[in-house]
Amino acid sequence: IGAAAVQAQWAPRDLPPHRLTLIDTPGHIDFAIEVERSLRVLDGAVAVFSAVDGVQPQSETVWRQARRHGVPSIAFVNKMDRVGADFGRVLEQMQDKLQARPWALGVPLGSESAFNGWVDLVDERVLQWHDDGTTTVSAWDDAARAQWRAHRQALIEAVADHDDALADAWLEGRAIDAALLRAALRRATLAGAGVPVLAGAAFKDKGIETLL
Repeated sequence: IGAAAVQAQWAPRDLPPHRLTLIDTPGHIDFAIEVERSLRVLDGAVAVFSAVDGVQPQSETVWRQARRHGVPSIAFVNKMDRVGADFGRVLEQMQDKLQARPWALGVPLGSESAFNGWVDLVDERVLQWHDDGTTTVSAWDDAARAQWRAHRQALIEAVADHDDALADAWLEGRAIDAALLRAALRRATLAGAGVPVLAGAAFKDKGIETLL
């Protein structure tokens, strides 16, 4: 019935450790004041949506609270391994119910029980998640680049509409590498122009490292 805070250390590869302070708030509408109190001190929020249930009524309430406080947000579509999971439907509901501008940072590989990977449109790589907890990461080859180029281009165009530096690079025909796209995504997200969206299955630790 109250907000709970915990600190965690996260040490990404080749980077110094990050100290994260996580605040988990009650989900029931009767304790919405706890959400309001927490939103006032947040640097950012992760909105977690079920791939099966989509955007639920309480999610709409908390989303509007976060917008009112100007909290930059990203979204994580969870439970992608469940029966009835639909990543595209959640993106549509974010647009329709939340009036959000979702930017999918990748494409899920497989669905329901066959969900096992993620096509990373920012870093141009494919992640395969295995049941033993390991992850296989491979850079795009020519075939993958041809298959996913249109998806990456759509992401670039969507973000460029809200970031001048990326728009200039795109209009000048310069190559848009991961660093340039990531920086533009960060600026646009902090400005509240859009919401980066990732996906996974938290119970099986699929997509959590990518989210971090």
